[in-house]
This record gives sequence, C-alpha cells and structure tokens, in this order.
Amino acid sequence: MHKFIFDVDGTLTPSRGRIDDDFKKFFVEFCKNNNVYLVTGSDKPKTVEQIGDELYSMAKRVYNCSGSEVWVGDKQIKTNDWKVPYHVRTWLLDKLEESNFPLRTGLHIEERVGMINFSVVGRNATVGERKLYVKYDKEHNERNVIADLFNKEFSDLIARPGGETGIDISPIGKDKSQIINDFDINDTLHFFGDRMDPQGNDYPLKKVIIDNDLGFAIQVNGWKNTWEMLDAYNADRP
Repeated sequence: MHKFIFDVDGTLTPSRGRIDDDFKKFFVEFCKNNNVYLVTGSDKPKTVEQIGDELYSMAKRVYNCSGSEVWVGDKQIKTNDWKVPYHVRTWLLDKLEESNFPLRTGLHIEERVGMINFSVVGRNATVGERKLYVKYDKEHNERNVIADLFNKEFSDLIARPGGETGIDISPIGKDKSQIINDFDINDTLHFFGDRMDPQGNDYPLKKVIIDNDLGFAIQVNGWKNTWEMLDAYNADRP
C-alpha cells in the first residue's frame, strides 16, 4: 500500500508560516485520495496553527515532536515524558552567550514532548528577524557547528538542525525515524521533507526508509516544490 509521509515546516508551509490557501485546497483533495501522515518537530498547537484543524484531522496520524507525541484526530495515542537535563540546558545557554549573532528575542530553549528546540535568535523572532538569522547561519554555518559540538559532548542525545533557525535535540532513537515501526513492511512509503541532508532533522527517517528499501525519500525545496511533485504524481496516475 502506498503511504505518504510529510514534514510540515518548509515542506507543506513556509517556515513558521501558514499553509498557502490554494495549496491547502489541493492538499485537502490529495488527503481524500491517499493515505497521508504528517511528521514534524513542532507540537500540536503549532502544527494546527500552520495547517488548520481540517488538514490536521485528515491525516491518518500526526507525529508531533518528531514522533514523541502521536495524534489520530483529537485523540492522543502516544506521549513521552523526557525532560532536558540541567547540564544540557547550561551547555546550550553557554553556546547562546558565545554566538556572535546580535539579536536575542527570547524562548531560546523550547521544551516539547520528548525533545527540545534550541534557537540562537529565539522562537519569538519576527519574520524579518528570522530572515536575518537565516542569512547569518548560511554565512557562518552556526547551527551545524553547534549541533556537531553538541553531538560530541553528549553521546546519549542527538542534535540536528530543523526548519530555518532551530536545532532539534532528543534522546538517541527518538528522532523522526522512531515512527517507522507504525508502518507495515509491505507498505511503500513516500517521505517528503526539506532537510534530508545528513545533518537535517528529516535525515534519520530518510535513512531508515532507504536502508531498508521501504520506499522513497523526496527532498523538496519549499512547499511550492512539494505541490509541483504531487501534481506530477497525480498526472501520472492511471
């Protein structure tokens, strides 16, 4: 059976933004005709804010917080009570202080179910402030550097850049790859994500799908690219 798994931020929506109205209409129809699953580092309230209640409830399952919290419609079927240790929080705050990026907007360590998101610019940043950090990060590779240092320091945790400004941090094995056990070996999986690179937070799920010949991992460059690919898929169907 063909099953479609989508990252949300940067794949179905602009980063930290709401889904485009026209694409939403298209995607609603796609959900009606296909088995659709969502997997995102964000929590449920943020995901609903981005895609709306209708799309959220149309998914067969939504894996929030990289799969540490699982929802079927309004029913929560899984959660995780992991909390960030004090020494990890202290290490991240040191890195925040060391960063040469000048802006700080608050909520630099956001605790989610089973994971945290670390952001130098902060989760309270405006769209304009986020763009400034994206430019800085591209020039200085800051998130990858911090994630690499983190992974050398903490062997039981994993840090991967996610979205445009953050770093997702979770216990080893509690990244997006943990959702794979919910699918049958006979399923053909089609996973769409914008961070399939080895340091990105979509990579663990991509790797387990490809390594086990479970289907396809499709790198996209934003929601418009996702729309183009799904449109082409619809056109190729008999």
